[in-house]
Amino acid sequence: MDIKNGYHIKSQPLKININFQIFQWLNKGVPVLIGIFIFFNPFPHITAIKEICYYLSVSIVIILFSFKKNDISFESPFLIPVGLFFIWTFLGLFFAIDKNNSIHDFYAHFIRYILIYYLLINYFKSKKNLIDLSWIIIVSSSIFSVGALYYYYFILEKTLSQRFTGFNQVPINVIGIMTAFSAILCINNFLNDTKLFRKLIFIICFFLAVFLIALSQTLSTFIAMCLAIIIIFSNNKKMLIAVLTALLIIFILTPLKDRIVSHYNRPLIGLRVSINYTTFEVIKEYPIMGIGFGMETFGKDLDLKKYRERVPEKYRENYIYNDPHNMFFDIAVRLGIIGFVLFFYVIFVFFKMCWDIIKYGNDDFIKNWGRCLAAAFFSFLFIGFFHPVFSHKPETILCAMFSMLTIVRRLDNERISKDIV
Repeated sequence: MDIKNGYHIKSQPLKININFQIFQWLNKGVPVLIGIFIFFNPFPHITAIKEICYYLSVSIVIILFSFKKNDISFESPFLIPVGLFFIWTFLGLFFAIDKNNSIHDFYAHFIRYILIYYLLINYFKSKKNLIDLSWIIIVSSSIFSVGALYYYYFILEKTLSQRFTGFNQVPINVIGIMTAFSAILCINNFLNDTKLFRKLIFIICFFLAVFLIALSQTLSTFIAMCLAIIIIFSNNKKMLIAVLTALLIIFILTPLKDRIVSHYNRPLIGLRVSINYTTFEVIKEYPIMGIGFGMETFGKDLDLKKYRERVPEKYRENYIYNDPHNMFFDIAVRLGIIGFVLFFYVIFVFFKMCWDIIKYGNDDFIKNWGRCLAAAFFSFLFIGFFHPVFSHKPETILCAMFSMLTIVRRLDNERISKDIV
């Protein structure tokens, strides 16, 4: 206590209290910033907002960690599989055809999302936080869907028979991944929630997502949705039949069914076989280390015409695509066979965790989340089998899936620990 001009000044306790409040505000600000980052993921032309939220949240966490004012845990069930994949990717930078592009993408499309993953699992670690995160994704996707449909069919005056083709910054395959994940989260939250009003919101958001998928006439996404629903309702046959019947009606009433006819008129299967054949020829030439992690290397640094000439003539398309239309071939061509195997190791660990949670989870909430994330990840992989998916928006969704599964695993382990005590 200081004495000045006859007054007692309690400066030290006040200073400590102010510092404590500042650190509290900073800790509370991180999930807000990350929540904003996740919320704006579907929308085009908002890169600046996302970048500000990302770098500001990372900077705050570094400051808090330096002053030991946050409780950051680096423990993760994905530490070993993703760590091995990370090491192999890093080694591949030295053998990359375009080292600058590979180094850039190693940070922008890998390290960046590892950081986001750790932010999510440390700042959205409670049951309430997990539900809040799912709400952010659902509301964000639903607002995007309404805006996209309004712009396309009212502003541009397209008819419902015309295929919704997406936007320049948000292609249709990316929209499918985001809306499918939102629809799956809607089903899960519907099963876990008890409030009728919220259940109604989830129903509306679910059919809004499915309607957009149907109007996009993307069969792979629609089939992925159906398969995901089978996984979610694997223990509830009545609900499974009801939801699949609703999807069948949507399929019949929308132009999606016409997409099957167009497949026969211009076989897209043959087109994708041509793309995959070309990619496979590149893999054969770079089987161990791959061409490098850089996403632009395939289309800019390789003579794809040379590889196309090796494709069987009946699959030799005139147009050459600048990226693989298969996420598994994409990994193999960029990281070689070893990177491909390590990628499947990550996938195996994900599904193994889901299986353990579904089979041994402590309550229905945990088990439902296990089915939900297994279904969501399976739908992502299914869509990725037919489309290029490695760009920022799908990677954000993938990061959210891995984060949510880690949070669910921790919640289940905490419940086990409490029961043992």
